[in-house]
Amino acid sequence: MCKMEYHLKKLLFSLLALLIFEVTSAQEPISEVLRSRLENSLSGEPNSEAPIRFSYGNTIHKFYSEENFQPVWIENQKISKRVDQFIQNLEQVEFDGLKPEEYHLERIKSIVQEGPKNDIRLAELELILTDSFFKVTKDLHQGKVDHNEFKADWEINSKVPRYDYLELLREVQRNGDIARIFQELHPDFFMYENGRKVLKQLSAYAKNQPDDWKKLSLNGAIKVGQSNELMPEIRERLAYWKFMEPRADQNIKMDSLDMVAVKAFQKRNGMNDDGVIGRMTIDRLNYSPQDLINIARVNMERLRWLPDTVKTGQIVLVNIANYQMDFLNDRDTLLTERVIVGKRYHESPIFAAQMSYIVFSPYWNIPYSITHNEILPKARKDPAYISAKNMEIVDNSGKVISANSVDWESGKFPYRIRQKPGETNSLGLVKFIFPNNHSVYLHDTPARYLFEKEERAMSHGCIRVENPADLAAILLRDDPGWTQKKIYDAMHQSTEKTVYLKNKIPVVLLYLTFWADTSGRGHYRPDIYARDEALLAELDK
Repeated sequence: MCKMEYHLKKLLFSLLALLIFEVTSAQEPISEVLRSRLENSLSGEPNSEAPIRFSYGNTIHKFYSEENFQPVWIENQKISKRVDQFIQNLEQVEFDGLKPEEYHLERIKSIVQEGPKNDIRLAELELILTDSFFKVTKDLHQGKVDHNEFKADWEINSKVPRYDYLELLREVQRNGDIARIFQELHPDFFMYENGRKVLKQLSAYAKNQPDDWKKLSLNGAIKVGQSNELMPEIRERLAYWKFMEPRADQNIKMDSLDMVAVKAFQKRNGMNDDGVIGRMTIDRLNYSPQDLINIARVNMERLRWLPDTVKTGQIVLVNIANYQMDFLNDRDTLLTERVIVGKRYHESPIFAAQMSYIVFSPYWNIPYSITHNEILPKARKDPAYISAKNMEIVDNSGKVISANSVDWESGKFPYRIRQKPGETNSLGLVKFIFPNNHSVYLHDTPARYLFEKEERAMSHGCIRVENPADLAAILLRDDPGWTQKKIYDAMHQSTEKTVYLKNKIPVVLLYLTFWADTSGRGHYRPDIYARDEALLAELDK
């Protein structure tokens, strides 16, 4: 054999070996590449210029192991139509108050647009999509932030997951409708779905937000007929939010058209719609679209925390931030009342409990802190203060003790004080008890004028109800014996009367500074306990 023939055969063998290798590689199942790629990723080995950081690595491995490493997002060595569907729905989570980029969106779109050049790149895309799917489905259904991080501010029990996220991905694998899956993961409250519509509207506003959105500052108030240099800017804001038509004039005097727009703006934002531009109105006008988006995002997260038990049956719902109580029956509102809630540092807690009984003509067993900090200093100066306030002193056995028999100079006070039933009782004429660790309940109040105030965070934590007789009537409506007259008489006795409810009714104390009504309009309330900022920071981590 000549030297040339030898080299020619060697070249042919090399070409044949290369061809066999390429054919073998090309025929290697995607499942094998996926298995290898997944194992390398989970072991921390670098596998690309930008290594994948999985949020649900163990869940991913479990899923593919059970599915014999068959892909979900890749079909016949190509990207399936499911990927486009997933991207479209992932982009829409912006209107859930979540950030699509936190679910590998840009990485996914980049790989799809450039077109995977080999099986390794296809496997990488497959795993990124699956990690994104597990993360976004969990966040949509249960919330992104663990509410236990805010246990001091939120004591409602965790939502029990209704879905197996692995089974949801199998549904996608079987050509399930991704849009429907995302929809079913949403909380089943009209406030949530309508909140998504509001966020979509706010997103459009934010894109057209003026660059010079500045904070307006006002000393005093502006009434119809009065002049103020801020009026042209106030009109611009009201027109921007579509509460009035744009006006070209620079008139600084507030007129009747301005008042109509201001009243509509105030009503939407939970203020007394008196048409007077004051501090609260200016504060709310200062919120930009992005500010409102952030408020909405925080409260959409709170709605995702709520358990399913909140949505059906009879329920007493108190939104502390809105100073409002609603009695709902299968989502129909049967009664709405203004309430007074805990002031700052005596904040009404966020929790749920079962209302089990009503106390008519109640005693007020005054808490230790109020007794020692507020009442005793006055009683030591004048023991007659006790009887003047319709109070009495009681020993540990329940026996009433005369104020004159107490050694006020000793500094010791081994008794408790209670206020007797009557019109001046601080609890009013009735209280509604749902036993809890906070000793918080709903009750009447003799200070009726306080319900006319815009800001009603004034109590020591309990919830004062404007028309408690109406609440009593609706709680007892299944018992024909409890007429309006009988309720009135029970509320005007000299001794307590306890009535146990036939069926316990859930009471939920919530804190929502944003919600959307049945007409799809967004409502915003002041963050009276300054809780939104901390939750927003967690959402943005």
